[in-house]
Amino acid sequence: MGLLIAAIALLASLVPPPAHASGRRLASAKATPQTLYAAPGGTIQAFAQDGPLLAWFAPATTKSACNSVRVLSLANGGQIRLPDQASTARNVTCRWDVAPPVNLAIAGSDVLWTLREKQAPVQFDYVLGAGIADTRERRFQEVAHARRGAGLWLGGVAGDSRTGVDPISTLVYGTTAVQFVDEIACLSGGSCDMKISGGGVYRVTGRKPQLVPNTGAAVQVAVSGASVAYVPAAKADANGVPVAAADLPVQLVDVRTGRRIAGVSPQGTPLAIALAPRMLVMLERTPAGGLTLAWYSTTTGEVVGSVAVPPTTLPELSANDQQAVFRIGRFIHVLTYATGHSRTVAQTVGAPIGISLEGNRLAWAENVKGRGRIRALYLNGRG
Repeated sequence: MGLLIAAIALLASLVPPPAHASGRRLASAKATPQTLYAAPGGTIQAFAQDGPLLAWFAPATTKSACNSVRVLSLANGGQIRLPDQASTARNVTCRWDVAPPVNLAIAGSDVLWTLREKQAPVQFDYVLGAGIADTRERRFQEVAHARRGAGLWLGGVAGDSRTGVDPISTLVYGTTAVQFVDEIACLSGGSCDMKISGGGVYRVTGRKPQLVPNTGAAVQVAVSGASVAYVPAAKADANGVPVAAADLPVQLVDVRTGRRIAGVSPQGTPLAIALAPRMLVMLERTPAGGLTLAWYSTTTGEVVGSVAVPPTTLPELSANDQQAVFRIGRFIHVLTYATGHSRTVAQTVGAPIGISLEGNRLAWAENVKGRGRIRALYLNGRG
């Protein structure tokens, strides 16, 4: 009964709060980070947010406990643990020997996460999910490849939902297939070069993943509403790992139909991407070896602006239509497109996890002295 009540409360929280509520919170928060959640024990491995909901992956704190994904509503305080942990439930997440990275995305009432297996002869990322309304674990795909690289590689996960006149909830993950250029030659002592042989972006709907039409091999994905952006895999490196290149446009398509929205030609090799309704933001490595943060129109695909960023900038981005967030070590920076200026908005205590913008709410998780917490601040939009 407790689980049912929690699920009802969380589903109710998906109804947008009154417009004046967020205004009061923004005014009171100023630029001081708040703690939205503090774990009573244990760490946080991954974090994501969508609308009023926060989601995080919590590894088990004892041998008898379960790994779980937690979802918390900021609208009403309701919290639920996923997936279903009843003794009769199918659940590989519970006892998984968790190794980084754990990927996590949330869209509406559904959550998608990945668990990595490094010790098996065939390495793989298990793509899993569950929902607030249907808490049963969903096993979507084992994205597996051999140690030399042949097989499938995961190209990230992403999620977003949109309410209003044309509501949609979108969860996606990307894949790239790699194979030998000439396997017989490799087995005979010759070249073991690898090549890209396929892949695509998959949208999770219900209990099945569906290939988004007109998508190809992807090394990174980002979503906003019904739009998905993906960085194409250009080649496989010497270890068989799919990598991007500067000469392949980043593609924007409609997840429902595969209709091409735009193609964005980066100024360098994409290292990270973030998508907002009107802006695609990329961290790029220039031909000279430096790093650039560039933002492009999702309508025309044309570059709107770009700035050089320090070489220690990490490949983690989030964005809305006014600002982009990036980090350098434990310092979180916000770039305002209109001015081209960035400012440091926070210094975290632990390494920030899953930095993301949801409207004006900038949130992340961090672990301090073995305990996880979720922090946030509300941006005022000034550059």
